[in-house]
Amino acid sequence: MDADFLLIYKMKNGDEDAMETFVRKYYGDILRYCRYHTPQGTQAEDFTQETFAKFFKAIADYRHIGKALNYLYVIARNLCIDYNKRETEGCIFEKTEPKEDRWQEIDTKIDIERALCRLSEEMREVVVLHYFQELTLKETSEILGIGLPLVKYRIKRAKEQLRELMKENQEGGAN
Repeated sequence: MDADFLLIYKMKNGDEDAMETFVRKYYGDILRYCRYHTPQGTQAEDFTQETFAKFFKAIADYRHIGKALNYLYVIARNLCIDYNKRETEGCIFEKTEPKEDRWQEIDTKIDIERALCRLSEEMREVVVLHYFQELTLKETSEILGIGLPLVKYRIKRAKEQLRELMKENQEGGAN
């Protein structure tokens, strides 16, 4: 029996300590995910809280099959997609003030973000889930509701496209 199964059982029976443990366990993962898909840190925090609120609201009907984290990612993904459809077009990343001793690292991060923004949403989503959220290909497949072969194809194509886009960024920056 996995730890989430026991936590969910306790949560279904109204155990608030189990709810707090569950939130602490997954809050950082969901917040990091939402930050990749929302314009501001405060919006990412709101979506993270809303993700858990939706999960707890539906806890009575939740059937624990697989990982609870994957279900949380699905909720967060839907919130972010709905928000981005309503509010804006394109790719949005949270911007933070750089520390002066990290300019090279920041330039590289900006180049990666720019390249990611130029990928299609489908390609960008598999990259964020697999590389930034460190999910397996199978978990990525489950969250996106697509087959494993399609996830593998998108990862391969996204890597090829990112390599090209990064090369273009470097050549453009050298001029």
